[in-house]
Amino acid sequence: MIALAILLAVLLGFFAVRILRDSDPYFQSVLSRRGDPIQGHAIFQINCADCHGFQADGLVGPSLQAISKRKSRYGIIHQVTSGETPPMPKFQPNYQEMADLLSYLEKL
Repeated sequence: MIALAILLAVLLGFFAVRILRDSDPYFQSVLSRRGDPIQGHAIFQINCADCHGFQADGLVGPSLQAISKRKSRYGIIHQVTSGETPPMPKFQPNYQEMADLLSYLEKL
C-alpha cells in the first residue's frame, strides 16, 4: 500500500513538472521559433566553445556530440539557462538565440 502511494506521488510529481514546464513562456517562445544552426554555431563559438571545445567534443565541460540523443529539447534549454551544474554559468540567450543554439546542438 505504501509502495503504491509512493509510486502515485512520483507519477503526479512528474506530470506536474511537465505541465509547468510546458506552460513556461520562455520554453514556449523558444520552441515556437525556427532555429538557424549556422547562427547557433556562431553563438556556440562565442559562448560555449571555451569549455565544450570548438567542435563541441569537450574540454573543461563535457562533449556535446549527440547531446540531443541524451537530453530532450527541454532538458537542453534548462541546462543552458539554469546554471545548476557548476562550473557552467547561467546563460540567458534571447528566444531566437536559444532556438538557434538548440538547432545547432541538435545537429551534433
